[in-house]
Amino acid sequence: MKISINTFRKMKLNGEKFACLTSYGYCEAVAASEAGVELLLVGDSLGMVVQGHESSLPVTIEDVTYHVRCVQRGNRGAFLMADLPFMSYYSENATLENAARLMREGAQVVKLEGGAWLAESTRLLVERGVPVCAHMGLTPQSVNHLGGYRVQGRDPDQAKTMIDEALVLQDAGASFILLECVPSKLGQAITESLQVPVIGIGAGPHTDGQIMVLHDLLGFYPGRPAKFVKNFLAESADIQTAIKSYVHAVKSHEFPALEHCYE
Repeated sequence: MKISINTFRKMKLNGEKFACLTSYGYCEAVAASEAGVELLLVGDSLGMVVQGHESSLPVTIEDVTYHVRCVQRGNRGAFLMADLPFMSYYSENATLENAARLMREGAQVVKLEGGAWLAESTRLLVERGVPVCAHMGLTPQSVNHLGGYRVQGRDPDQAKTMIDEALVLQDAGASFILLECVPSKLGQAITESLQVPVIGIGAGPHTDGQIMVLHDLLGFYPGRPAKFVKNFLAESADIQTAIKSYVHAVKSHEFPALEHCYE
């Protein structure tokens, strides 16, 4: 059965977890979609794991468009999400034009980083038939403003603001909320407050779906891994088995475990 936004809505209503994974090329899209991953993300994380930059900021809309094209060719039925990279949605015209480019290449939803200030952009896109995922919490495109890759929402006032802003974005028409690097209790509170599916990365076990960067799942990315990362290849015979193990762990509520969560 073809996966659509309604698939994820029904899974949330039924309490079923879904697995998401980044993908940047043909072969990995084939492997992930055939392993049961329901949602593939062509993320601007490609700036670090593919291009070797220190952050996602150098990634352009041309970069993301190229990788969407590659992933679309290998996708075997997963839902396809694509990032609007840094400063590609700075104006109404830029937002519409760049989202349209990604959708024409096969994306089925675009992801933007920010809080309630994205409400107008979200409405603008949704009114024109472009589904939106709002990325909240740690937003890597704002890493310089945030002062580094830090957990967000530990302060009670900040946590309340994040819940309120998630509701604003849902009301604006967002189809998904993605939470990155927030305490587990906040991830749970936002998930329970919203009717739309919530995807977590470092947001605890209570979100409706989980997402990982493929290179983290396989233990390929150099340096010390983040707390929320698990190397599934270390316990598997090959890449396909590692991805299947990840999907199973998400659906069986085994991942993320306590050691992958923030308090």
